[in-house]
Amino acid sequence: MARDIDSMPQSYEYDVLIIGSGAAGLAVALNLPEHLRVCVVSKADISSGATLWAQGGIAAVLDDTDSVENHIQDTLNAGGGLCHEDAVRFTVEHSKESIEWLIESGVEFTRQDDGADYHLTREGGHSHRRIIHAADATGHAVSTTLASQAAARPNIDLKSGRVAVDLITNRKLALPGNRCVGAYILNLEDNHVELFRARFTVIATGGSSKAYRYTTNPDGASGDGIAMAWRAGCRVANMEFNQFHPTCLYHPHAKSFLITEAVRGEGGVLKLPDGSRFMDRFDKRAELAPRDIVARAIDHEMKRLGADHLYLDISHKPADFIKHHFPTIYEKCLGFGIDITKEPIPVVPAAHYTCGGIVSDERARTDINQLYVVGEAAFTGLHGANRMASNSLLECLVYGRAAAADITRRESDIPAPPAAPDWDESQVRDSDEDVVISHNWDELRHFMWDYVGIVRTTKRLQRAKHRVDLLSREIGEFYSNYRVTNDLIELRNLVTVADLIICSALQRKESRGLHYTLDYPGLLNDPQDTVLVPTTYRTLSP
Repeated sequence: MARDIDSMPQSYEYDVLIIGSGAAGLAVALNLPEHLRVCVVSKADISSGATLWAQGGIAAVLDDTDSVENHIQDTLNAGGGLCHEDAVRFTVEHSKESIEWLIESGVEFTRQDDGADYHLTREGGHSHRRIIHAADATGHAVSTTLASQAAARPNIDLKSGRVAVDLITNRKLALPGNRCVGAYILNLEDNHVELFRARFTVIATGGSSKAYRYTTNPDGASGDGIAMAWRAGCRVANMEFNQFHPTCLYHPHAKSFLITEAVRGEGGVLKLPDGSRFMDRFDKRAELAPRDIVARAIDHEMKRLGADHLYLDISHKPADFIKHHFPTIYEKCLGFGIDITKEPIPVVPAAHYTCGGIVSDERARTDINQLYVVGEAAFTGLHGANRMASNSLLECLVYGRAAAADITRRESDIPAPPAAPDWDESQVRDSDEDVVISHNWDELRHFMWDYVGIVRTTKRLQRAKHRVDLLSREIGEFYSNYRVTNDLIELRNLVTVADLIICSALQRKESRGLHYTLDYPGLLNDPQDTVLVPTTYRTLSP
């Protein structure tokens, strides 16, 4: 039976298609000239990505006692010898102007009590106070402000309730050249796949921490952009470096609520169930050690004691100080019956940030022409083996603005995208096996947590590789025969990124930064990035 014409999938054409609406994607959109037709698509509400939940703040050189060189050195130290110094310098040197752009855009950062200067906090790995913030809800302030600015721009279309299925390239269309010309995107409202053609496409989809059982990330962090780019022919790098946030709130109803590192930066101490401190036994910086050290220490003590969680205590500070600096955390914990001004916070490590991603350059360009990547989905070389606290939002801003600048320079030279076929749904059917998707999702996240977590072994990784290969075949068959859904798309992408993580981890024969394996506890003398090359990879050409 023919479908009603109103239910047929839509087709769109834009100058720039941006997949993802966090700080990175919106930074691109808002820095493009207003004569370009821009579309920003997001899975849920425009302000529903990982940016919204970022608590701590944004690292930048804003104080006279600090310097660009200090910030660079701290980042290099945290990165475990794998940071690309040119990328670190590029990011840090553009930090102040990026913050100024946010302020000009209307983001209201917290000021000192006298109102004269902005309040700067300090987090693990930083030698100076350089974290500008909006209380303990910086991401919320940035996300809502930029979304409001984008909504007011007549040249920017904001389309929510859409999840990208796959990129469209010249290769997929059997045309010459190595170019991205848009994407197929599922409209979650009517469950039809829409065609989005564009002269430029930007991946700003965030990371892949939903591959793990415990995570601080929102539900959409399923590695969609990384998986799509890999299938399209982009290299990925350093996927073994998954950052586990040391302190996620441990409560059966809290889901994914992290306790910002700024709590430790302002004097919070980690404690065992008996109330004793332990971090000084693992690092001379104690609670201010980088995240990987703190996460491993907590994981070690939990396993040693057989404990479900440990504690983070800032109750020794004045109650007014806590409520002023951490109002969101105070209210959230109070809602679960925990008064952080009087008692410690139960915490557990959780998957938090994907340090690797799609290989890109200082202009955010990937291995495919007219395809850019910004934010957590990208591998810029900034983070190395371990992301330093509050450098992530800075990376979103700096590279988002760099991508916009490059598109602006090149837009007059790039022709309209070629014609592309609508998504073919004629050979598939609706699935009545949703339980299979749910089961596979649970299995994936459990074995990733058990075998590819904070501490790894070769045997565990090999077991994970065996399981992910079986799941890949099963899901591939499912994807070929049934109509796509959000859950199926995300599961397909999570299996892809899980495989990339496992393969990367198996290649690294050392313990460095966030990758810690009992089989290779030492460091190699000449560390290299782990770069995976897809069979569809082509050397970039004009």
